[in-house]
Amino acid sequence: MLHATLVQTTLHWEDKKANLEELGRKLDSLATPTHLVVLPEMFTTGFTMNARPLAEPTEGPTCEWMAAQASRLNAVVTGSFIAEENGQYYNRLLWVRPDGSYEQYDKRHLFTLAGEHEHYAPGNHRLIVELNGWKVLPLICYDLRFPVWARNVDGYDLLLYVANWPEMRRQAWRALLAARAIENQAYTLGVNRVGKDGNGFPYTGDTSAYDYAGEELLHATHVEGLFTVQLSYEKQQEFRNKLQFLADRDRFVIQ
Repeated sequence: MLHATLVQTTLHWEDKKANLEELGRKLDSLATPTHLVVLPEMFTTGFTMNARPLAEPTEGPTCEWMAAQASRLNAVVTGSFIAEENGQYYNRLLWVRPDGSYEQYDKRHLFTLAGEHEHYAPGNHRLIVELNGWKVLPLICYDLRFPVWARNVDGYDLLLYVANWPEMRRQAWRALLAARAIENQAYTLGVNRVGKDGNGFPYTGDTSAYDYAGEELLHATHVEGLFTVQLSYEKQQEFRNKLQFLADRDRFVIQ
């Protein structure tokens, strides 16, 4: 079994110190061991376009905080923040292990409706990471709308999205998470925030977990909390062997 803890929380607008302190307190309350802790998109600031004053190096304070939490909890900690590299800014997800080592993924699909593409550079590669024998594909928010980018051509076992997905489009969030689970025959997790951001947009959370058949395992709305789900590798493999839909998948080349 893989235990994944999904953190649904409010975020203090553009206040790194307050967010890290509050998230630290929340993680202190985690009562049972877990293998993976998933935080929302831009969990230190909220989804802001104010990149320059809020950005930090990849191995800056946020990475150090994540490494400390990962070590303390003996679990991988993942989520995205604003990173600066070579004069460019990225909505960057870190996958931080208990030993302090990490991998990174830069959001490919930037949310043009909010002008994200005007402030951040896009990523150009997917990240497949290993956790306790599971292959995991972590993606970020708007990536959810682009199924080719999530297509299970690598034989991954777990798909996850970290997000700041507003209430006005919550129906799409839930429908697309279920669709990604069904078409990729993979457990799919979506972690979202609650509360209002600095632009006045409300978020209902709708943090969710779906199994390989699209069955809902978790749905949390309008509340803060840490929600741990148990995922069975054996059950997923049994389902895939019985219904071998992935064998008929299309192959895509992304330009």
